[in-house]
Amino acid sequence: MPDRILVTRSSMPSMEEYMEEIKEMWDTHWLTNMGPKHKSLQEKLKEYLSVEAIDLLTNGHMALELSLQALDVKGEVITTPFTFASTTHAIVRNGCTPVFCDIREDDFTIDASKIESLITERTAAILPVHVYGNVCEIETIHSLAEKYHLKVIYDAAHAFGVRYKGKGIGSFGDVSCFSFHATKVFNTIEGGAVCFADEAFGRRIYQLKNFGIRGPEVVDGVGANAKMNEFCAAMGLCNLRHVDGEIAKRKKWWSTIWRGWMECGGSV
Repeated sequence: MPDRILVTRSSMPSMEEYMEEIKEMWDTHWLTNMGPKHKSLQEKLKEYLSVEAIDLLTNGHMALELSLQALDVKGEVITTPFTFASTTHAIVRNGCTPVFCDIREDDFTIDASKIESLITERTAAILPVHVYGNVCEIETIHSLAEKYHLKVIYDAAHAFGVRYKGKGIGSFGDVSCFSFHATKVFNTIEGGAVCFADEAFGRRIYQLKNFGIRGPEVVDGVGANAKMNEFCAAMGLCNLRHVDGEIAKRKKWWSTIWRGWMECGGSV
């Protein structure tokens, strides 16, 4: 059987770099529960992504699902059909109804000009998706959210490191959710993050990802277990050192493919 041709391949540091990063865990035995690797990665990503606040989770799907819970979204959520199944599953698993809006032909993001016609008295939120690094029509979406008092949760899984008008892409909406799955340009093996500005949201998402715990002896809510472990955080610390090179490498590959495509007359 011939070798498979992969669309992408997981970015990894050298084995020596990763082993050096995790070595101290054999002394501390701190493997999960927001340990030093988790805290370090959280701070470094906050700086790299230029966001006000960030929390790390076990994967990008739980970032979406728990963000909808933290914002107490109920009813209809306008989103795009051009996305991975996780986006819609997060809506449905929260007991909400996805309402699909068509996409733009030029960049595959949600067509913001068609959102308003889909808003009803049951609409609670908009969940747009940045696609292939292409940014949604943020100003129009923000204006509609203000007009109709809707929450905005961005799925930014395809937009790691993207900046829009001088701001990190995770700065927009009530919350922006990232995936750090192995296939992404930046990965933590499995992982995800929520970026936000509201402190109350931050407290709520922390409770939801950690069994409803609010303190050493206080559990005053019902939560899940969606914490990023130390081994994944360590992989993230290593990969973050090389991510700019990985982005440049993918940009070069895309430019080569695009050039070849155009030389063929823009046809297969």
